[in-house]
Amino acid sequence: MARPINLDRRREVLDATIDHLARTGISQFTLRGIAEALGQSTRVLTHHFADKRELLTAVVLRLDERQHEELRSTTGWADLEVPVSRVVRSAWARNLSPAERSMTSLIREIEGLAAAGRLPGSVVNFVRGRSEFVASCLTLRGMSAADALVTATLLNSAFAGLQADYLTTGDQGRAEAALDELCLWLDARCGTAGN
Repeated sequence: MARPINLDRRREVLDATIDHLARTGISQFTLRGIAEALGQSTRVLTHHFADKRELLTAVVLRLDERQHEELRSTTGWADLEVPVSRVVRSAWARNLSPAERSMTSLIREIEGLAAAGRLPGSVVNFVRGRSEFVASCLTLRGMSAADALVTATLLNSAFAGLQADYLTTGDQGRAEAALDELCLWLDARCGTAGN
């Protein structure tokens, strides 16, 4: 009889896997490699995840959950007095801090592999789900659901592109000047210009 799955232990395994992938990247991802890095046998992984595809899907879902938690905890997320651009700048600073930079690189890598069709189809929801989540912040501020989704899609795409540019080129000044323009557009779009 199979042991029941301990959901807390499963989450620990997922978080350890994510932390490992943030250091190594996802392109050479194997169950054996993850198990060795975690100091476990592959049986520990296959107890919680049927195969590599299921683990990868769970990793992306957990990354999404962690991103949502971080955004929700960003000062101003639910404070209607704080312009969304301030939330964007705080997220930028956190994502590119030494503590988070490797995680940001992992997320950009996942998006690139998904765009190239090299990751499971369920990973596609990672990008759309993020737009829907950011749209919820915009609807709190009075934007219609349809406008919020379009705005969030453009914001997320530009934000991710600027991060990829900065991570690739190291040109912080140029990337952050472009971020400033993005924030001006966002404030105008949200009707908070000048706040």
